[in-house]
Amino acid sequence: MEQNLNEILKLRREKLAVLQEMGKDPFVITKFDQTHHSVDIKENYDELEGKTVSVAGRMMFKRVMGKASFCNVQDLKGSIQAYVARDSIGVEDYALFKKYDVGDIIGVTGEVFKTKTGEISVHASSVTLLSKSLQILPEKYHGLTDTDTRYRQRYTDLIMNREVKETFVKRSKIISSIRRFLDDRGFMEVETPMLVQNAGGAAARPFETHFNALDEDLKLRISLELYLKRLIVGGLEKVYEIGRVFRNEGLDTRHNPEFTLMELYQAYTDYHGMMDLTEAMYRYVAQQVNGSMQVTYGENVIDFEKPFERITMVDAVKKYAGVDWSEVKSTADARAVADKLHVEYEERHQKGDILSLIFEEYAESHLIQPTFVMDHPIEISPLTKKKPEDPEYVERFEMFINGWEMANAYSELNDPIDQRERFKAQEAMLAAGDEEANTTDEDFLNALEIGMPPTGGIGYGIDRLVMIMTNSPAIRDVLLFPTMKSLDQPKKEEKAEKKSADFECACNTCPSQEECKAAQEAEKLDK
Repeated sequence: MEQNLNEILKLRREKLAVLQEMGKDPFVITKFDQTHHSVDIKENYDELEGKTVSVAGRMMFKRVMGKASFCNVQDLKGSIQAYVARDSIGVEDYALFKKYDVGDIIGVTGEVFKTKTGEISVHASSVTLLSKSLQILPEKYHGLTDTDTRYRQRYTDLIMNREVKETFVKRSKIISSIRRFLDDRGFMEVETPMLVQNAGGAAARPFETHFNALDEDLKLRISLELYLKRLIVGGLEKVYEIGRVFRNEGLDTRHNPEFTLMELYQAYTDYHGMMDLTEAMYRYVAQQVNGSMQVTYGENVIDFEKPFERITMVDAVKKYAGVDWSEVKSTADARAVADKLHVEYEERHQKGDILSLIFEEYAESHLIQPTFVMDHPIEISPLTKKKPEDPEYVERFEMFINGWEMANAYSELNDPIDQRERFKAQEAMLAAGDEEANTTDEDFLNALEIGMPPTGGIGYGIDRLVMIMTNSPAIRDVLLFPTMKSLDQPKKEEKAEKKSADFECACNTCPSQEECKAAQEAEKLDK
């Protein structure tokens, strides 16, 4: 089979060489005047019958029958059959067409008609080879099903699997509809830095890099929050950004280290205003993209038309874990409850942290329909306003659908004195080993001291929203190019081991070869 494959690939290159010798190199063609897409022709057949059109796309099927042939041309919107006859395109061009391969990109010009079987087709008057495919596509009937190959070779996945292309077309529509929704409500779309000195605004480990020109270490942003709040301080009352953020965390069906986040901030409102906005936005997007406010995901029908449930985290723990948190008076009490429920926690976790852990373990999976979980403990919410009537909790909510966190919103903390104390608490957590804790951002504190109005803010995970709207089981199914382990990783590891083995200690004074090597590398950096 490998030998046959090599012969096929060799033959394709030989065909290209022949075309180039004939002065018909497809790669010198710079344009083709495409007048219609396949679906447009089929949907408007009554108007286009007998008229000349030009379609372009990838040839996915070809059947040669002496002096006449059929092929299938696949474009962005679908596919259409082309009838190619020697008498219509000429003897020389027909001879060339017969040598074209499945996978080649062609342009077909001709009249729209129906075959005897009633299939809408194009009767070709000319066929132009626009690009020669030097590889072969997966076999037609089995398609491309291996998920690892699909993610690595998304271009082939899009060609072979129509539903995959539809998912990403729908993703684009979802983002466009979000923009329309917010633009119509007076929000301004902005852009903020991706390379930052202080990666704050979320509990996550950042990726780190080095900027050579300034000889300074920088981080990739983990959130959009702190810069967008600076703009609220500057008087831009309604702002949003849709952009990539980067978190140095694991891979699973709902997490990718780079993902699309949308955050928006609105002056003079609070987290209740963010709930109302979120309900309206999800209904709008569902209707615009799916034509209905009821969306099927897996075995469930998600209903965006009904009012979203609103429940406090304390009430959710009482409902699903059977724990009355009002009776938990201290961290010691909270740990005792966690032990009884077999919920794991760390030594650094306080009472509020443990409430959140119990909620995650016992309540999240029950929240299938859209639900706002409100009033989080202050320990896990360093950027949020305290509830005036109960300062152990803050004005924050997370929205859940299908048991997943879909959005996170605050009545934003605008007291710079309180914010500095919260940053100090985060610094202490960092020192205690919490790698996801925030560090103090002095410029952000300076902005707050200039004055930020009461503000509501929210962040949405766009990828998870797309998963729900497209009934996709994994985040990699809605990312065009998800993060994948390098295929040559074993070679890199082998090379690194060899390099380490080849290293020889030259000083004869260090305690070990490893320490000597580390010292030499440090000396190079210093120089």
